[in-house]
Amino acid sequence: MNVLRTGILMAAMTGLFLAAGFLIGGQSGMVIAFVIAAGMNVFAYWNSDKMVLRMYRAREVDEASAPDLVRMVRQLAQNADLPMPKVYVADNPQPNAFATGRNPANAAVCATTGLLERLSAEEIAGVMAHELAHVKNRDTLTMTIAATIAGAIAMLANFAFFMGGRRDSPLGGLGVVLVMLVMPLAASLIQMAISRTREYEADRIGAAISGRPLWLASALQQIQSSAQRIGNNEAEGHPASAHMFIINPLSGGNFRSLFTTHPSTEERVRRLTAMAAQMGQAPKPGPWS
Repeated sequence: MNVLRTGILMAAMTGLFLAAGFLIGGQSGMVIAFVIAAGMNVFAYWNSDKMVLRMYRAREVDEASAPDLVRMVRQLAQNADLPMPKVYVADNPQPNAFATGRNPANAAVCATTGLLERLSAEEIAGVMAHELAHVKNRDTLTMTIAATIAGAIAMLANFAFFMGGRRDSPLGGLGVVLVMLVMPLAASLIQMAISRTREYEADRIGAAISGRPLWLASALQQIQSSAQRIGNNEAEGHPASAHMFIINPLSGGNFRSLFTTHPSTEERVRRLTAMAAQMGQAPKPGPWS
């Protein structure tokens, strides 16, 4: 059901982009929008991981530079029956993490220095398991394409603003206004819906990978509390990438954060706590203590 729902939302996002092209330039505008969308998605498929990691100035680490983290990810990847991903660390005081890559064979997981400094080993394991769940579900590709199309719609909105109405626009000036005001909002809402769907599933599978749902529940609470107090300048500069993080990295005062947010942390913790209860678990030390 989650896969079907995500597919429908992705189709809606693509349809929205084509509609924006049609409202600006009629049939020829829709064709141009289709070509642009195809080109951007091909580029994102092959280069998105490099772009995102470079955006956050992440550096690759190994067992010599970050032995505990790399060994942890290797064990969790084995639990998930996944190839060992590349492991990166981003120099950022906000505790957070994300995964990227077009498929499990070309995946990378990234933790911020804030995450490694502020969370316990068990909480970090819960977070890394969550990111590996995104890799296993191929969410990294889905969310990258969603962000690419959302960014393209924003680009069309800016184009419409500077171009104004055209004779081949079926609705004239009204069509331009719709592209400028309504389309970006609708794209953000669809992107948010996709993110919500994938985050709940990654929480569930990530908890199964680590075997301890409460580790992730505790980590989510810690990250949420810190993210409200500690800024993430790179994410603020690139809000379309905010959905990639385990917790929304944008500040509460930023209007854009309303449309790149994740499901409520309270609801995620509630579900994980219920999952732990079904497994007969209570908080206790784990293998990374």
